[in-house]
Amino acid sequence: MADNMSGKKKFIRDSVYGDINLSEFEVKVMDMPQFQRLRRIKQLGLISLIYPGATHTRFEHCLGTMNLGSKLAEELELDQDDVDLIRISALLHDIGHGPFSHVSEGVLSFPHEELTRYVVTQTSMRDLLEEKFDVNEIADIINGKGHLGPIVSGELDVDRMDYLLRDSHNTGVSYGIIDYERIISNLKLEDGLILDIKGVQAAEGALVSRYFMYPSVYQHHTTRIVNSMFRRALQKTFDEKIIDEHEIYRYDDSDITSMFRNSENEYVRDIMFRLDNRIIPKRVKTIRLDNFKYPEKMYKIKAEELRKAEAEIAEDYDLDKDYVFINIAEYPRFDEMKTQVNVDGKLYPLTEISNIIGALSKARFNIPDISVYVPEDKKYKFDKLKLENYLELPEIDREKFHGIHYDQIKLF
Repeated sequence: MADNMSGKKKFIRDSVYGDINLSEFEVKVMDMPQFQRLRRIKQLGLISLIYPGATHTRFEHCLGTMNLGSKLAEELELDQDDVDLIRISALLHDIGHGPFSHVSEGVLSFPHEELTRYVVTQTSMRDLLEEKFDVNEIADIINGKGHLGPIVSGELDVDRMDYLLRDSHNTGVSYGIIDYERIISNLKLEDGLILDIKGVQAAEGALVSRYFMYPSVYQHHTTRIVNSMFRRALQKTFDEKIIDEHEIYRYDDSDITSMFRNSENEYVRDIMFRLDNRIIPKRVKTIRLDNFKYPEKMYKIKAEELRKAEAEIAEDYDLDKDYVFINIAEYPRFDEMKTQVNVDGKLYPLTEISNIIGALSKARFNIPDISVYVPEDKKYKFDKLKLENYLELPEIDREKFHGIHYDQIKLF
C-alpha cells in the first residue's frame, strides 16, 4: 500500500482495476485481523487444482467489490454518506466466509451471510465500525436489504461483476470478461436496480459469461468432486466436535489444511493426502439434466437419498461408502435474468427484452448433470452402472433434443 500525493488517502494496486483509493478509516478496517484473514482464504477454494492461477483471495475480491460499489454509488449520484456506506459494506460483504470460501459453506447448516452479520455486529470489528457507521445498516446492505441493498447483493450487483472479472482474469478462462462500465453507467436505483435499455447488450454479455463460467470453472466436473471430498472430511470434523460450525469464520485455509493433515480420523487424513497429491476420483456415470422432462425435479432429491444410494452402490461393488460420491451440479440460478429493464418509462424483465436471455433461461439446464465418482483404481468395475437402480430419477424426455437444438441456434 502506498500514500498518494495528497497524503490524505492511500491506494492499493489491484490486478484487475489498477489503483484503488482507500480512506484512512478503510485502511484501519482492512488492518483488523478479521479482514486480514481474508488474505488466507482462496476466492475459488480448490479450483487451483484445475486452474493453477486461481489462487486469488477473498481479500482482493472484497477490495474489487468496494471499487465497483463506489463507482456505481457515484454514478447513481448518492450523497457522500451513502457512498461511504456502500464502500464499507462492499468491503466487508464476505468477512464471514469460511475456509476455501463456498466449499466449506456447502457443509454449514446456515448461509455465510449470517456469520458476516455476526462478525460485523458482534466482534471487535463492531467497535471500530461504530466510530463512523451503524453496523446494522452495513449488515442489512450486505444481505441485500433496504434501498441500498441491491447494489451489493441483488440481481445485477457489484459482487457478481467483480467475481466474474476476477475469476476470469485469474483462471485464464476468457468467458468472464464483461463490460462493467457500461452496465454501471446504465443502472438507476429505484425499487431495486433498474437497467436502462442501452445497457441490455452489456448485461447480456455478463449473463452469457456466467453461463459459460458455470461449466468451465464453478461447476467443472473436477471442481465438484474435489469440493465433495473436502466437504465430506469437513463434515466428519464437525461431527466429531473438533470444529464448531458457528466458529468457522475464525479459521483460514491453512488452519483447516493442517487440521486435516494431522487429524486422528484416518479418513480425513486420507482425503487431505489425496487432495494434496491430486489423487482425484473419476466419473463412472454422468447423466445430463437436459435428458429429463422436468430437470428441476433433480433438485428435490434429498441429501439423505444420495447418501443412501452411495451406500448401496458401495455395497454392491465392494467399496467403502465414503469413497463413492454422487454429485448433482448446483442449480443454475442466474438471478440476473430477473433484472428489470426500463423501456420508455415501462419496466420489463430482462428475459422479455432479450431473446438471448430468453434462450439462456431455457438452455441453462443443458449444462448441469448428475455424476457418480469412485477412486480411479475401482473404475474398471463400473462399466454397467445403472443409476436408476439406486435413485428415483425424473422421467427421461425422448423429444427434448430438438427443442434444445433450436434454442441454441437462437442463442448463437
